[in-house]
Amino acid sequence: MWQIGVWERDEGLAERISRLSEGKPSLIRACRHPALLSGLDLDLLIVSPGATGWAGAAALLCHTALLPGGLSAITRSLPADTVLSYGASSRNTLTLSSLEEQRASVAIQREFISLDGHAVERQELVLPYDGRSPDLFLAEAGAALLLGRLGSDIK
Repeated sequence: MWQIGVWERDEGLAERISRLSEGKPSLIRACRHPALLSGLDLDLLIVSPGATGWAGAAALLCHTALLPGGLSAITRSLPADTVLSYGASSRNTLTLSSLEEQRASVAIQREFISLDGHAVERQELVLPYDGRSPDLFLAEAGAALLLGRLGSDIK
């Protein structure tokens, strides 16, 4: 069973991740501060764009982490085998190549492995977009890809 930690500030990301993980062998643990996830061996840590309390991040144990780009200090201190980033910079693993009123193009800049062991190759996905924060949308898209869900599952 996958243990998935969602570190957020009430953005609703944990609820969306729970829906994405339906039918998958997973347990979702949501928190507002990383200390609440310390001591757990997480398969996946998803950090929302609004997460705070970075000082506790070094105490986390995770195999894969998905976090907002531009956080080089946490990226260096977070004990994770794989770190994926999302955001506006082309240096991030996931970024938006275009954003329109009802659809978004998510660019996957580097190949990575999903939790079920499948390769997610460099590509561009055109997904329905509902107007939420672009970074929150990218966090959910990354989680869906890591959970082995196709782009159509992101709603």
